[in-house]
Amino acid sequence: MVEIKTDASLDAMREAGRVVATALAAVQEAAAVGVSLRQLDETARTVLHEAGAGSPFLGYRPQFAPTPFPAVICASVNDAIVHGIPNDYRLCDGDLVSIDCGATVDGWAGDAAVSFIVGTPRPEDQQLIETTRRALTAGIEAAVVGARLGDISHAVGAVGRAAGYGIPADFGGHGIGRRMHEDPPVPNEGRPGRGLPLRHGLVLAIEPMFMAGGRDDYTADPDGWTLRTVDRTRAAHCEHTVAITEDGPRVLTAL
Repeated sequence: MVEIKTDASLDAMREAGRVVATALAAVQEAAAVGVSLRQLDETARTVLHEAGAGSPFLGYRPQFAPTPFPAVICASVNDAIVHGIPNDYRLCDGDLVSIDCGATVDGWAGDAAVSFIVGTPRPEDQQLIETTRRALTAGIEAAVVGARLGDISHAVGAVGRAAGYGIPADFGGHGIGRRMHEDPPVPNEGRPGRGLPLRHGLVLAIEPMFMAGGRDDYTADPDGWTLRTVDRTRAAHCEHTVAITEDGPRVLTAL
């Protein structure tokens, strides 16, 4: 069931989104050669704690997962696409890191992700990240009253396909509100002019995920969470929580 939020609810979600943005900024600042993924998770935990926010990630267990998620961020490095579990891996020069983070404040959720490079960047990685960001921007720009869900999906997918990147099947964005994952699903490819009409008060997490090798298939780690590219090429992931309003898209997870 798709829930339409009131303007007061959008303001409440903005507070959760602000915490998410602060946590992501802190994690990116802390990320450096030699820092462990577990340390990055601790950085995010500190931000959430100081803000009095909860984590919709910690303990989350969807149907596909063998165990509850043990952290407040997903930390996916290099060929990991999404859902990486923070562990004792220490960042190396040139690593491409994707961090996904959520927060709950007064019962409302926010969800966003960033990708960045630690240390010395490779040009092809910079291009992959920039293209993923552009796809997110295109998806947000399509999130307007009177459009349809397929317009967002098409905008995201068109950017990735034009660059020759793969798009992991079955994973994309989602509705968000009192729960982190709500209806409707927001695929990263679609046909324009099709799907759910976009209305004032609909809130969506738009999250392009692109794979440099151009393949759409992926493989799962034994942990049951981490998804990786089959060909071991690198992946990037960017996300914002976005409210559709009569005044245009409102990004709730911006700083």
